[in-house]
Amino acid sequence: MAEQLLDQARDIFEGQIDFEGQKLAELLLNVALTLVGAVACFVGYFLQDIKLAVYLALGGTAAVFVLVVPPWPFFNRNPVKWLPVGGTTPPANLVVDDKMFK
Repeated sequence: MAEQLLDQARDIFEGQIDFEGQKLAELLLNVALTLVGAVACFVGYFLQDIKLAVYLALGGTAAVFVLVVPPWPFFNRNPVKWLPVGGTTPPANLVVDDKMFK
């Protein structure tokens, strides 16, 4: 069990990147912070309480931080598979842009 958790953590933090997950994180960040700001402004304006508006904005920002910053598994569904580290032999017949390399 512990080894499985360590393997999952290692997979998350070993330089894998998921461009679709990055897009999702950016979209969530922009939408959530816009909503938090709008709610804080409206509540502060209608209740005439700037202190409450600031607390709502700070609390909402902290909640968005917890949602977007950690490497949650749903952000890493399509990781890019990188080539192995140097020292390996290249493939025998490599095709790039319809050109054969040997």
